Amino acid sequence: DDIEAFLIQPLVSGKREFVAGMFKDPQFGPVIVFGLGGVLTEALKDIVFKIAPLNDVDMDDMFEQLSSKTLLNAFRGEKKVNKTAIKSILKSLSDIAKAFPDIKEIDINPLIIQPDGSPVAVDGLIVLERAREEKQKSSDIDLKKLASCYYPKSIAFIGASATPGKWGHMLLTNTLSREFKGKVYLVNPKGGKITGRHVYKTITEIEEDVELAVVTIPADHVIDLIPDLKKKHVKGILLITSGFREVGGVGVTLEEKLVKAAKDAGILILGPNTMGVCNPHIDFYCCAAHAYPLPGSTTLVSQSGNMGTQLLAFAEQQDIGIRAFSGSGNEAMVTIEDYMESFEIDDLTRTVVLYIESVKDGSRFFKSASRVSMQKPVVVLKGGRTRMGVRAASSHTGAMASDTKVFDAACRQAGIIQVDQPMELLDLSAVFSSLPLPKGNRVAIMTLGGGWGVITTDLCAEYGLKIPKLSEGIIERLNRILPPFWSHGNPVDIVGENDPDIPKTCLEELLKWDGCDAVIHLGIHGKRVLVNSMIESVCKTDPDIDKAAAQVFKESILQFEEAYTQYVVKLTHKYEKPVLGVSLLTDEISKTLYRVDGYEYKSVFFPSPERAVKALWGMCQYNAWRKSHS
Repeated sequence: DDIEAFLIQPLVSGKREFVAGMFKDPQFGPVIVFGLGGVLTEALKDIVFKIAPLNDVDMDDMFEQLSSKTLLNAFRGEKKVNKTAIKSILKSLSDIAKAFPDIKEIDINPLIIQPDGSPVAVDGLIVLERAREEKQKSSDIDLKKLASCYYPKSIAFIGASATPGKWGHMLLTNTLSREFKGKVYLVNPKGGKITGRHVYKTITEIEEDVELAVVTIPADHVIDLIPDLKKKHVKGILLITSGFREVGGVGVTLEEKLVKAAKDAGILILGPNTMGVCNPHIDFYCCAAHAYPLPGSTTLVSQSGNMGTQLLAFAEQQDIGIRAFSGSGNEAMVTIEDYMESFEIDDLTRTVVLYIESVKDGSRFFKSASRVSMQKPVVVLKGGRTRMGVRAASSHTGAMASDTKVFDAACRQAGIIQVDQPMELLDLSAVFSSLPLPKGNRVAIMTLGGGWGVITTDLCAEYGLKIPKLSEGIIERLNRILPPFWSHGNPVDIVGENDPDIPKTCLEELLKWDGCDAVIHLGIHGKRVLVNSMIESVCKTDPDIDKAAAQVFKESILQFEEAYTQYVVKLTHKYEKPVLGVSLLTDEISKTLYRVDGYEYKSVFFPSPERAVKALWGMCQYNAWRKSHS
């Protein structure tokens, strides 16, 4: 008797269930969700995120990313999913997020696919929350002033010290030990001399204006410098000092007051709590790392000083050129986004490499990265990949996202290439700055032995790179070069041939072939290390060995490798295809890059097939993204 009415709905049939939705991420704003629905949303978590607003490329990529994407095709007698209708739903969610800021979350689950392929929303949930009024965020950083911090004509070290190991001594001696052409002044209230140079008691004692102040004095005294720095027309402060926001409490207030005072004075702050900057193009190395990489085209920004030190040292060791480096520190004034936008317009920067643990403005980071990626690759290693931010488990789409998942989605959508290990940052910087981009993902493999060819083939398959069959024409040409028992396929196994012309000729035949977009060659370079060890063993055990002949043999192998690396560079220029090498063995003088005078491209060699394949995969990923957005 209590029942007033019945609500009857028609039965919706269909074997496939999906979920669509939207939630507001505190960093990146509205995020659109699509994936496997029903109870499987929680169980399998096969869902994809994209930052709103969406375009057709974004939505197609959402379909492609699903592990269960085969369900979008014809399935068990039911027609393929009407993707146009799904796109309409996703686009509507994107539009709603913009039009109705008080909507915090939308869940459509399940979204049942009927036998004819059309989607029907069976259940939905909308969560409302009063939207906070957000001020439009924009940077007021003068990018020209930021760029000038890498080209200072004069530097004052405020807090200069005579004590080795102190920052005021370490940065000073690092800068002076190179061929930096700018004027260097030392400032310390005690006066006297340090490193044989006169020490000014205050910066105002310096007669000329100063462009950059390198500050290492205690945190609570830094703000007192601002009036004097303004008098000397200082453009920027490289603030090494710690004890600000990173310590919390009073440090936060101290940093906020300092930023306000510096802004009022028209002075830029890099840091605080930074390890320094460097610009190899003018021999300017003002950082904790006493490493001196060659001038190059890779710009490196790190939120970790230790990581920055490691990467600079590795770049020096492997001959990877650096355009500029900055430890961003607390980013009190200059943020990762500012650095990106500065190097976006820098003609010498070909690749932007970032180590980051957090972003202050996710929306701006996404927009900046999307724009920069259209011109030059952005490579990111994200530290602190935790599950913080996940709400209590439920079937709501917003609860399915962690900080990491949304960040990863933003990177993919913006064309950023993400890596998992520190050395992968510089592996990618090496190939991006030294090789032409591949036009596709078809790979030809040339190997000195069968095992490496098999492993590299497996790796290529795992990373979505294709290993095409050799054409009859190229097999015919290789038959004239190689012995009858060669592999007759891709990978091309040159079966341990010692004729120095064979790898050169085979490599060129593969590059000529229009069926491949890139070549990986394994074991040709690095034989020198094996031969040196072998000759050393022979000379120790055989008193009758002709040591002069052995030395000639060693030198001939070295000459071959030098000639081979030069030949690879010339072929890369001739055919405009990337060529990635894997060394047979490495030693203390082995490098990643080998340069040839007069050529822009370089020979690139990695110590393992995995690193070569992952680097090529990154190039292919970036090229595919840029093509889809051009």
